[in-house]
Amino acid sequence: MDLRIFTEPQQGASYDTLLRVAKATEDLGFDAFFRSDHYLRMGGADGLPGPTDAWITLAGLARETKRIRLGTLMTAGTFRLPGVLAIQVAQVDQMSGGRIELGLGAGWFEEEHKAYGIPFPAERLARLEEQLAIVTGLWATKPGATFDYAGVHYQVENSPALPKPVQEKIPVLIGGHGAKRTPRLAARYADEFNMPFASIADSERQFGRVRAAATEAGRAPGDLVYSNALVVCVGKDDAEVARRAAAIGRDVAELKANGLAGSPDEVVERIAAYEAVGSSRLYLQLLDLGDLEHLELISSRVQTQLG
Repeated sequence: MDLRIFTEPQQGASYDTLLRVAKATEDLGFDAFFRSDHYLRMGGADGLPGPTDAWITLAGLARETKRIRLGTLMTAGTFRLPGVLAIQVAQVDQMSGGRIELGLGAGWFEEEHKAYGIPFPAERLARLEEQLAIVTGLWATKPGATFDYAGVHYQVENSPALPKPVQEKIPVLIGGHGAKRTPRLAARYADEFNMPFASIADSERQFGRVRAAATEAGRAPGDLVYSNALVVCVGKDDAEVARRAAAIGRDVAELKANGLAGSPDEVVERIAAYEAVGSSRLYLQLLDLGDLEHLELISSRVQTQLG
């Protein structure tokens, strides 16, 4: 089971804070550092000092880390044109020496679009499908050849399809709860399918849909990685769990029901239940970015039990 650290900087984090967490992620032996792609805080957080851009952040981290993989859950398709996104991600992959992964979604948070003057179009899933075709098509185009695409929402003509990433294929992540279109898109374009903030039963059901869609598309279901994103709240004892839950404004019972919360042994047992339904990678949503002792505990008492 791979453990990856997943942050939500729109809730309140500077680049320097993210750098400290990313370096701790690397030093403590975690597999990767991922971040959300949002420009507006959610819930009761004050969001200070203000948003940071996902790909500018990852470009900086690419130069200041050495081992961990870096990526997004999920880049909002509404924020970037597909050709521009392909260039940005390929460049950051070069800057990292080939450690980048792209999670790409349709975009859903209308309020942040209004807050920063970003169009929030209809038919976002149809746009996402075209974006996936263009981004992956540009990267796959052989040097010296050109790429064309004639879609309803986007058109590409005679593109040199440059720059190229370092990796022969940048892993693409697609995720979500949709019962039909999301599995179909994952089966066609994804290297990994991520189920965000879902129960064990819902994860098993959705993984099954993706596997069936892969088979229908003529692809081996085992070609995809199946993963979950879950909020994490671990403590050495009940008091420490309660303190960490209070710090992020959550209830312990709710966290135990819907996330990875409790003692290290409780969390390991919960992880095993997700593994049993097909998950092989977990994105641990770390909401208190100032609590690096939390990361140390997860590394020493949870990760070590997973082998």
